[in-house]
Amino acid sequence: MKAAVFYGKHDIRIEEIPTPEIGERDVLIRVRACGVCGTDVHIFNGDEGAAKSPPHTVLGHEFSGEVIRAGAKVSGVSAGDRVCVDPNKLCGQCDYCRSGIGHFCEHMVGIGTTVDGGFAEYCAVPESQVYKFGPELTCEKAAMTEPVSCCIHGIDLCEIECGGTVAVIGCGMIGLIMIQLARLRGAAKIIAVEPVESKRKQALSLGADVAVNPTGCDVPKALAAAGVQRVGTVIECVGKTGTIGTAVEIAGRHSIVMMFGLTAPADTVQIRPFELFKKEITLKASYINPYTFSRALALIESGKIDVSSMVHAVAPVEKLPAILSDPGLRAKGKYLITCG
Repeated sequence: MKAAVFYGKHDIRIEEIPTPEIGERDVLIRVRACGVCGTDVHIFNGDEGAAKSPPHTVLGHEFSGEVIRAGAKVSGVSAGDRVCVDPNKLCGQCDYCRSGIGHFCEHMVGIGTTVDGGFAEYCAVPESQVYKFGPELTCEKAAMTEPVSCCIHGIDLCEIECGGTVAVIGCGMIGLIMIQLARLRGAAKIIAVEPVESKRKQALSLGADVAVNPTGCDVPKALAAAGVQRVGTVIECVGKTGTIGTAVEIAGRHSIVMMFGLTAPADTVQIRPFELFKKEITLKASYINPYTFSRALALIESGKIDVSSMVHAVAPVEKLPAILSDPGLRAKGKYLITCG
């Protein structure tokens, strides 16, 4: 089968590899769509994502498809079912799993990060990780269940007040999902901070009330000019040290700053503790998608969240190395990959 195999920093190759075998509790999925994620970019650039990716791994962790074959002890799904995949397989036995915080599992398997994933024609997946979806949902939309599930965990941690004000920094796909979730959470005013005009327009169309271009701009003054008095929640979706600083700067008193964007592992941020003290800011971060996958799929199936308008293109797997290496291509929007 055809697959995108990661060899190391800036080295991903489209190769023919054997179709995976399945165990008695696994299913073989014909992959129909797999999203390109910021984590894939970090791995391609030689950084660690949620976990280290060993060489010769097929990347791709946001994917959906149809079951081709099921193992002898699989009972919940069968050939022909359309499924999306939660890529984080927990052991269920370590102290973190037994304490209800399994996303810190000491023996986690990451499909598409630590073992072969969805940038391939076929992928073998444990039955426990697949979620069936109906004929009304496209595979392209279902593939977005994983990023939505991560965003739901982050938005849960934000403790958004009904009627409050939320600022979202960065309006790529994740930021646009966060804007919609903040609206569903009851935020009365949502501010989008984004330098790209087309993304600001899209943020407004998806629920933002104010869109600010931070380029050459004093963002706090721009918010004051727009009538914003207190920002109770700031969600940083870029993963840059500068935008984390902006998040702290625009956060109001007694606020939460969610550092959702993934920075490079060695990045450091200069923060004045006195500013945190004076404004009583709570800094938070969000790690993967614990126990939120079914909620994400239900939200997508309900049509209450848009996961398709920000997709720039569906591209063949042969285009993946160029997409991962070219920030200009990725700036155009979300990419979905098909293989074969």
